[in-house]
Amino acid sequence: MSEQSPRQEFSGIRMGKPFGIPVYVSWTWFLVAAFITVMFGPRMRQMLPDLGEFAAYGVAFLFAVLLYVSVLLHELAHSVLAKSYGLPVRRITLYLLGGVSEIEKEPPTPGKEFMVAAAGPALSLGLAGAGLAADVWLINDGGILEALTWQLWFANLIVGVFNLLPGLPLDGGRMLRAGVWKLSGNPGSGTVVAAWGGRVLAVALVVFPVTTALTSGRALDTVDLVWPLVLSAFIWMGASQSLRIAKIRQRIPRVNARALARRAIPVTAETPLAEALRQAGEQRAGAIVVVDHEGRPVAIVSEAAVQATPEHRRPWVNAGAVAKSLEPAMMLGAGLEGEALIDAMREAPGSEYLLIEDGGEIFGVLATADVNRVFTGV
Repeated sequence: MSEQSPRQEFSGIRMGKPFGIPVYVSWTWFLVAAFITVMFGPRMRQMLPDLGEFAAYGVAFLFAVLLYVSVLLHELAHSVLAKSYGLPVRRITLYLLGGVSEIEKEPPTPGKEFMVAAAGPALSLGLAGAGLAADVWLINDGGILEALTWQLWFANLIVGVFNLLPGLPLDGGRMLRAGVWKLSGNPGSGTVVAAWGGRVLAVALVVFPVTTALTSGRALDTVDLVWPLVLSAFIWMGASQSLRIAKIRQRIPRVNARALARRAIPVTAETPLAEALRQAGEQRAGAIVVVDHEGRPVAIVSEAAVQATPEHRRPWVNAGAVAKSLEPAMMLGAGLEGEALIDAMREAPGSEYLLIEDGGEIFGVLATADVNRVFTGV
């Protein structure tokens, strides 16, 4: 199961860096490897009757490893193509339900979105086809290699077909999103349609086996529902997250540096904090910029540091003592807005940014808290 997602925090083991992309294996992989080994051990014993019980479970574990190698190749197909389009890829993580490629920017066009999404299933189906051909024409001795080849091509077929289902967060959902984006000209509309497709798919994964059992007159085995319920929960949560992100992205055009800027006053570093605050209040300014003796900005007084300074101490604390030095990345163009502004802030995370006019004049200070309020509606 594949998905492109934003940054995540996790624990895992770094396995390498193919194509310059870090690959990690989550601790949850060991759970699914143990599950596959236990489930497929008896099957391997049936397929390879000459093997002992221990050896059969060893082959089942090897199948689990090779299956996740296939998943890794699936994710690499997404990530390598994304990198070729200039999209940064943070890492690939193999975990309980498959793999995730952390592509940190959305593709800029629906065509590129479609191609990046389709690359994974295409590779999985290609592996299935190659495995089937090898199974039919090259490997037919009935040994371990044939057993593994059969299991792997069939597993890749399932992975490829399942990921083509039209609902987020699956690859097919991203392909559907790209199609609706192309037709409507609005990526947000594509996300909403594909996310609701994911929710419908999540419900169908549970309803279908239940309905099949009831209509066939056989008793419903709750054990058979465990895996559909796990997949359904994963897809439902992923689709719901996509809907939340779509709502947030609808507000991005409202993020305008000039509109959100706080008026700023300049003071020198030696100015007592109480005096700097008095001047700011007198001029109805919401920010204080520390300048050198030539009037060049060197720091921004931190709102959090001011609030943490007791009022009786403020006459004895200099403005420079509660200011953060200005790095070049913390000085943004006053004309930035929308995605460009968000990207600039993401490149240099901070609490305050100095907004500069094209001519180098100070326009004001942009506080991250003010930007966040656009998205939270507070």
